[in-house]
Amino acid sequence: MRKYLIILILFLIINPVFAQGKLEQEIKPVSGLSLQDAINCALQNNNELKALKNSLSAQQREIGIAKSNLMPHLKFDEVFLSTNNPALDFALRINQKRFTSGDLANAPGSFNSPNTINNFLTAITLEQPIYYRKSFVGLDMAKKEYSGQTYDFFRKQEEVAFNVSKTYLSAITAQKYVGVAQKAVIDSKEHLRIAQVRFKTGLGLYSDVLRTSTAVTKAEQNLVSSNKNLSLAKRALGLLLGTQTSVIINSIVPQLSLKNIDYTNTAIASRNDIKSLEAKVENAKNNVKFAESDYFPTVAGFGSYQLYDHRAPFAAEGHNYIAGAAIKWEIFDGLKTKNKKLQAKDRVAEAEEYLEGFKNQIAYKIYESCQNVEEAQKNLELANSALKTAEEGKRLVLKRWENALSPMVDLLDAQVNLDKARADVVKTTNDYKVALISLSYESGILFKDLGLE
Repeated sequence: MRKYLIILILFLIINPVFAQGKLEQEIKPVSGLSLQDAINCALQNNNELKALKNSLSAQQREIGIAKSNLMPHLKFDEVFLSTNNPALDFALRINQKRFTSGDLANAPGSFNSPNTINNFLTAITLEQPIYYRKSFVGLDMAKKEYSGQTYDFFRKQEEVAFNVSKTYLSAITAQKYVGVAQKAVIDSKEHLRIAQVRFKTGLGLYSDVLRTSTAVTKAEQNLVSSNKNLSLAKRALGLLLGTQTSVIINSIVPQLSLKNIDYTNTAIASRNDIKSLEAKVENAKNNVKFAESDYFPTVAGFGSYQLYDHRAPFAAEGHNYIAGAAIKWEIFDGLKTKNKKLQAKDRVAEAEEYLEGFKNQIAYKIYESCQNVEEAQKNLELANSALKTAEEGKRLVLKRWENALSPMVDLLDAQVNLDKARADVVKTTNDYKVALISLSYESGILFKDLGLE
């Protein structure tokens, strides 16, 4: 017995670890995730999207709830009653088919002071709405609300994809910063080696050795910080992908570029949040119809089959049925319906203004994004030009220092400029890609541009 218990405990311990390892293999394949892989993974595993998917499913149930108001309702009742109420005693005896001529012979005394009577009522009742305008309008409103929330969910998917894209690019940038820091360490160590050789041969100063040694330490500190930032970027990407582990990436990103299209009109036609607001405007109009429904009558049919017995439930000393139809029509309600209708029309105007203002806001966002793309593109060109200049300047200063024509401080300054130029190229490259992705996101075509439709 102990043997099987130990095996069970080991299984319970190892199984979660194995499952976690399997998840990590899915999140971190050997070759690393491309941007498209990362987005697809986030769309499946992101916790916020999972929560919204459940919310969307709950909203879909509202359609079924609204449909139920148009469907027949069948009800079963079993009721026990004990009474000495004269009127009920008389009625129950008739319904139980136990009323006899002897009861009439004892009248009126037996009618005015009856003995206690028991009754078990078994009833099946059917109600069927025939015309109820509010139910039809309510069903249409539930469908529109579900449609609007569906568009909201699609927009949230785009938002998650946008955040994953930015975080993925940040991870790439962090990797490149590590590369820049590594180059700075290599260059600084080479300077230190040359300074030490020059000092040993009597051609250099010991102060140059100290300065270059300090530069090496500073470069190594920057490398530590860069590695930390890379680790955080990978972990942040994992958070968006719905895992508590870091994510390995392969830095594969689809090629993005400016297109010769009207981004504003594209956004108005493509953005899911606009479609969601349009659905809300339509629902506001439906709310006017919902308010007007109180002007119309309601018609319903009903039927019930009943069993009566004084001894036991589900028995039938007597039985009968009731069937019929009813119409209800409130002719005057103190102008309540009129004011509800006017209120609903005001809500329509409010929703339309929100929609129009949102479209204007999107137009501005797209204009801003286009300006950001142009700025980032020019800054990237300038950064690449500055890098070439810094590389050439450092090369010339290094030669002059090696030939004792320039002091060490000039070389250190040249190295600082080169390190900054390298970092600027990394930063402006990232800024340009983020600007392009932001433009696609604001235009509602992010999935299309990333090849994910």
